[in-house]
Amino acid sequence: MLVTLKQAAAWAEAQGIALGAFNAPNFEMMRAVIEAAEEAGTAVVLQHAQLHEPILPLALAAPLMLALAENAAVPVCVHLDHGVDLDYIHRALKAGFSSVMYDGSGLPYEENKANTALVVGLAAKTGASVEGEIGTVGAAGPDDEESLYTNPADAKNFVESTGIDALACAFGTVHGLYKSKPKLDFARVAKLHSMLDVPLVMHGGSGVSEEDYHRCIQGGIRKINYFTYASRAGGLAVREKLAGAEIPYLHEIAQWGREAAKRDVAGAIRMFSTAGHGTPAARQTALQA
Repeated sequence: MLVTLKQAAAWAEAQGIALGAFNAPNFEMMRAVIEAAEEAGTAVVLQHAQLHEPILPLALAAPLMLALAENAAVPVCVHLDHGVDLDYIHRALKAGFSSVMYDGSGLPYEENKANTALVVGLAAKTGASVEGEIGTVGAAGPDDEESLYTNPADAKNFVESTGIDALACAFGTVHGLYKSKPKLDFARVAKLHSMLDVPLVMHGGSGVSEEDYHRCIQGGIRKINYFTYASRAGGLAVREKLAGAEIPYLHEIAQWGREAAKRDVAGAIRMFSTAGHGTPAARQTALQA
């Protein structure tokens, strides 16, 4: 069932848990995400990142993702991740995405705010949700510079001025593989959660400990972007299968990668779903409401 990010995040907020949000730059990863979510009986966010356009063009990704979402046994939000080009975002909305992220975090604050408000206006025409971002999520390792973290006062103004449905905040996570243990600012997350009336999003979610995931979720994180470790799990499984083996068929390689990625995604979903309140049965009832 296709849903918006606003709908899925409201369910997560009611349960005090976080949605798993998984980038899927090929069909095998898409299947891994949907199958893991269905087996867990939980809502999920299926994402296409603009930076993956050379791997899987939006024109091909959209119909595949939407068909999987509409036929899934659980609520699925089809989301554009890190859209930096307004025309690209417009194309995703026209294609039927139920949610988009405008990433203007590298721009001056006022320009980011103006562009994000413009995206909110575009999304309103199709009923899609919008995720915005202020602060900078690192790319290589934790960065302790205060200027890179999301400022709560700026965040409040940003949310109220743009009308976004979710906010990606920077509090010490990084994209890709961690080179050292991340230094997460849990107090900042809690303060943002207390000041804002929209769900908070954690980018750079791969590689965080289960304890830290739970602290982030208990502080107010309601969507966690996760990709690197799931994709890497698929690659490692293929490498192990190929060791000393005969040359396999392409479909066998795809199956090995999908099954390993699915196991990793399932583990992430479990971690994101066990920090909140309520019994599994109660959560399932809320999911179907």
